[in-house]
Parts: sequence; structure tokens; C-alpha cells
Amino acid sequence: MTVRIAVFGTGFWARYQLAAWRELEGVEIVALYNRTHAKALAMAEYFGIPAVYADPEQLIIREQPDAIDIITDADSHAQFVALAAKHRIPVICQKPLAPTLGQAQAMLQGCAAANVPLIVHENWRWQTPLRELKRQLGAGLIGTPFRARIQFASSFPVFENQPFLRDLEQFILTDMGSHILDCARFLFGDAQRLYCQIARVNPTIRGEDVATVLLTQGNLACTCEMSYASRLEHERFPETYVVVEGSEGSLELGPDYWIRRTDAQGTLARRYPPPHYSWADPAYDLVHASIVSCNANILEQLRTGTLAETHAADNFKTIQLVFAAYESARTGQAIIL
Repeated sequence: MTVRIAVFGTGFWARYQLAAWRELEGVEIVALYNRTHAKALAMAEYFGIPAVYADPEQLIIREQPDAIDIITDADSHAQFVALAAKHRIPVICQKPLAPTLGQAQAMLQGCAAANVPLIVHENWRWQTPLRELKRQLGAGLIGTPFRARIQFASSFPVFENQPFLRDLEQFILTDMGSHILDCARFLFGDAQRLYCQIARVNPTIRGEDVATVLLTQGNLACTCEMSYASRLEHERFPETYVVVEGSEGSLELGPDYWIRRTDAQGTLARRYPPPHYSWADPAYDLVHASIVSCNANILEQLRTGTLAETHAADNFKTIQLVFAAYESARTGQAIIL
């Protein structure tokens, strides 16, 4: 069964999303929409996509796609999701789903009322070493976890390829927090309590570029650290590092995809690199490879109806953490979830 997908948006991430879809059998990209028609034409020519539209509803009416993949800025997500729901077409949406919690909830309700699947493209948890870390945790190899640290601290020049991020009033928690807090849920389950502090170090941007979030998940305390203001030797690339302490040992995911498991018998170290794709930016190799795995999981839902891991109702729990973190930072109080 071939799934015919229309893509809305032709910005920085669309190029890699399109390349990732091409890695999967049984997917056809039938059309592109972008408000800047010339930009969409150039990308369509590069990928050999037959149709380009400057009107999203005309695209839907004429092409009748099986699904729509929205790869635009968060402020435009709601209108495109509503359009997909109106035409009863399953919709995939980039994270963050919406710029406010209320808008995200309305999007879920609108799709549910129309009986239209809404899936969030949350690829971070599909990174190869993170999947292996989850497997080892699930196998009980370090006993019961009681403390964890998830760190994304980078000096990577993110504003060079995504300059619009400079102008966001809410930056790192919506951008990276959507990923890192979702990873915390993926690895350890849902939190019951949250405390957050934020800071703006870079004077040329509007929003915060540093955030520290403490989650309480049962008997586990998990600290999530996010920064685009760090100057650490091993933090040049957008990688996530994790340390988990358990009753029988510890797990560490460190630079260059190494996972080290330490217990009473000693330390076992093994490297878990991602697949490499010729179209991937070497600086983003880990991230770009995870897009393929995420797309494959989404494709399974489109084909069989089996819920993708990041279906919207599940991802809404991550969005709740993001906005609870802002509330905690604003009030200086812990938030009970």
C-alpha cells in the first residue's frame, strides 16, 4: 500500500524530512505547499515532486492526499491542522504542536471530533543510543532507577540555519524542552512534580537559552538540563547525554554514542552509532537518522491504525510539562502535575 503524503512548509527541516520519507518504501510525496511559491518550486524540483501549491486548501482538494505532514512554524500549526480535520485527512505535525497549551488542546479536540488521526513528529526519542538506553533500563540491568540526569548543553550555532529562533519569546523550553522532556517521559514515565529555573545568557535573542527542570517521577528524581549558551569541549554537536543511577548499577550515555553500564562486576562499554544517510548533515547525523525511524513509526499508524508512539494525546503530556516549566520559572514554585 502506497501512502500519498502532501508536505506543508519548505523551510530548513523540510529538506531532511523529505529525504527521510524517501528512505521508506511505499511513500509518495505528491505535492508541496509553501506561501513563498518560488521556494516550494525549488524544493520540488530538487526532490522530483510533481505539484506545488501556494494555496493549501486547493492542494487538498486537487491532490486528495492520504496524509498531510506539517513542517511550518508553530504559530501556523493550528490553521493547517484544522484544515486537515475539515477534509478528514490524517495529519502529522512538527513539534511543538502549538505555541500555547490551550491551542494544543483545541487541536486535539478538533481532530477527535472529526475522527482524524493527529500525530506529532517528535523524533528525538528515536535516536539510536537513546533507544538502546531505554532497552537496557527496561531489561532491569541496573535495578530500580532512583536518580537521573538528561543533558543537552551546546554551543552549536542553531541561529545560523534557523534565524527565526532568535525572535521567540519562549525559546529553549519550547524548542529543546519539547525533545528533552519527552525523552524523560520516554525513559522514566510521567512526572508528578516539576520545578524549573530559566535564564537568558545570549543578549541578542528574546527568549531564554538556558533551562534546568527537576522532575519527580515516583521515587526517581530526574534533572533535565538544556542550554545553547554552554562552552564545553564535548558539546559542540546537538547530542543528548544521560546518566541513570539504579539500585544495582548505573548507565551513562556519553559523547560519540558510547553507553557505559557499571555494576558490581565492573564497567561494560559499547558504542551505538546511528545509521548514516548520504543526505544527512554530519553535524546533525544523529538527529537526521532519528527522523527516518520516527517516520517509519508514523507510517505504521497511517497504514494499520496502530498508534504511533508520539500520537497527539501522548505528546500532549509533554506539552503540559513544557508549559508547567514556564509557570514554575515564572512563579518560583514547584508545580504538582
